Amino acid sequence: MTVSVLVRPRELCTQRRPVPTPGPGEVLVRITSVGVCGSDTHYFLEGRIGPHVIDSPLVLGHEPAGIIVSLGEGVINRSVGQRVSLEPGIPDPLSAQSLAGCYNLDPGVRFFATPPIDGVFSEYALHPAVFAHPVPDSLSDDAAALLEPLSVALAARQAAKIQIGEKVLVAGAGPIGLLISQVAQLAGATVTLTDVRAERLTAGKRYGVEHTFVTAAAPPVEPEFDVFIDASGAEAAILDGICRLAPRGRCVLVGMGADTIALPVPLIQGRELMITGTFRYANTWPTAIALAASGRVDLDGLVTSVHGLMDVESALTAGSYPGALKAMVHPDVE
Repeated sequence: MTVSVLVRPRELCTQRRPVPTPGPGEVLVRITSVGVCGSDTHYFLEGRIGPHVIDSPLVLGHEPAGIIVSLGEGVINRSVGQRVSLEPGIPDPLSAQSLAGCYNLDPGVRFFATPPIDGVFSEYALHPAVFAHPVPDSLSDDAAALLEPLSVALAARQAAKIQIGEKVLVAGAGPIGLLISQVAQLAGATVTLTDVRAERLTAGKRYGVEHTFVTAAAPPVEPEFDVFIDASGAEAAILDGICRLAPRGRCVLVGMGADTIALPVPLIQGRELMITGTFRYANTWPTAIALAASGRVDLDGLVTSVHGLMDVESALTAGSYPGALKAMVHPDVE
């Protein structure tokens, strides 16, 4: 099979590798679509994200969908030819966090494209059958792959505890911010979306967001929002959003950016604000599939370019172009 490999920062190559054989409890999946995440681009450009450093060749890509082509021993609830979306983290099922229901926080989780675990910019991949989620034929291959970022959005909504009628501010109008805006509206909230790029806010209008503003032209700071969710990772956006929270407001940090930020402690104390983060997701795929299949969340509308395995570098840098949202890698595209 053909595999795209990051040899070192800013250097990719394609390799031919043997097609793997599924072991007990595993399925072999022919990959049909993979979404490009900002973390993939960051690894490509910088070679690291926080403590995760690329010190040997790595396959990127962690938002995959495909078709099961082979079953390992003991797999009885999946079938050859079944279309699936792969949940990319493999936790220890007996860890304390997994047993508590938050397997995303298992410190030993093996996650696609997080060093040293290879991702899925490849023609085939092995995965535990329990994390190969069947999808209906009404979902496109791209939509099946993008259930992963939708899961990020659902985890953010859950962490924010959004209630009907609340006012929610979302910073960052990339794919994650747009999806957070959608699921927040489905929860009954009124959403305001902000970004440094005006063209991305146009996409927000397409996703039903009525109120937007460009960061550089932000209105005066007034404590009016019940919830602030940051999908940008930008320190300035985070601090601005916190200042716009009403008393007892909740802040959820989703975007990854600066390692440390100086927080306005007197404001946080004086308004009794609550600040938390999210780390990936857990138990979100059934809800994500139902929302996408029903049409209540638009995933195909995020796709702005498609690339083959020989063109992964273009996919990883596509986000810098005006109007770009989500680049997809299709292994069968020349």
